[in-house]
Amino acid sequence: MSEYPDFDAYSPAQIAERVEKAGVAKARMPLLQTLMMGVMAGAFIGLGALYFTIVASDSTLPFAVSRVLGGIAFSLGLILVVVAGAELFTGNNLMVMAWADGRIGTTELLRNWVLVYCANAAGAAGLALLVYLSHHADLNQHAIANAYIRIAVAKTALPFAEAFFKGVLCNALVCLAVWLALAGHSVTDKILAIVFPVSAFVAAGFEHSIANMYFIPLGMLLKSDGVVPATIDAPTLNWQGFAANLLPVTLGNIVGGSVMVALVYYVIYRQREKISARRRVSRSPLLRSNHRLRGADSRSAAPAA
Repeated sequence: MSEYPDFDAYSPAQIAERVEKAGVAKARMPLLQTLMMGVMAGAFIGLGALYFTIVASDSTLPFAVSRVLGGIAFSLGLILVVVAGAELFTGNNLMVMAWADGRIGTTELLRNWVLVYCANAAGAAGLALLVYLSHHADLNQHAIANAYIRIAVAKTALPFAEAFFKGVLCNALVCLAVWLALAGHSVTDKILAIVFPVSAFVAAGFEHSIANMYFIPLGMLLKSDGVVPATIDAPTLNWQGFAANLLPVTLGNIVGGSVMVALVYYVIYRQREKISARRRVSRSPLLRSNHRLRGADSRSAAPAA
């Protein structure tokens, strides 16, 4: 009898195996492909952030409605990453499963993370520059520009500990969204699996390092134009504030994705499977027979006392 219900999706144990295989493939991807797909992912997350900001700029919406609708809009970013194909640093924290199982080395893991993180930054910041030059933020009588600046100021003003724990919770949900998407067979399955965890982290106000690589540079560009509303004090909206946000959020994202999702599921599914396999081998009749034969041989070869 199957351990899991018979439904048209991969089981959690099968997802764990797929995550490990994907981790090995990501770790050994050629350099140029890794960088290009990393740039794409940064831009995709930026597009989700752009979509979110349009919703957030509408002050007529009730708070909860604005947050949930904005979260659904932001889901566009991870949908593009998963369905269209790209390399996202926060999602790649799941590679820790392959590392824990010994299928990739520490150097391979860190190489992927560093390359993808830098490429994500280039893609997100590059999109921010394009959006700035397009004057997209002028829409709705500069309400979108004001929303970008409010968002960026709030992020750069976060204390270290708060930014860290918001990063932990964010990437736990992002990696769960990727995990759920891997359970699906169709594009529809994947989209539905992504929307709820991602919209939850956005609605809750958690922190995503790659999204912040879009929000904060764009806020800084708009601030340089002198469009900061008189009601907003923006002393932290600068390079120092950007770094002060990015460091704790990145560390929190790593903990949330690598420890709270990847390592937990590794222990539950992959480590348990290895222990079960060893037990099956040790209980094998053929193996027991071989042990008995080797024991008999050693006794017959022993010299008489």
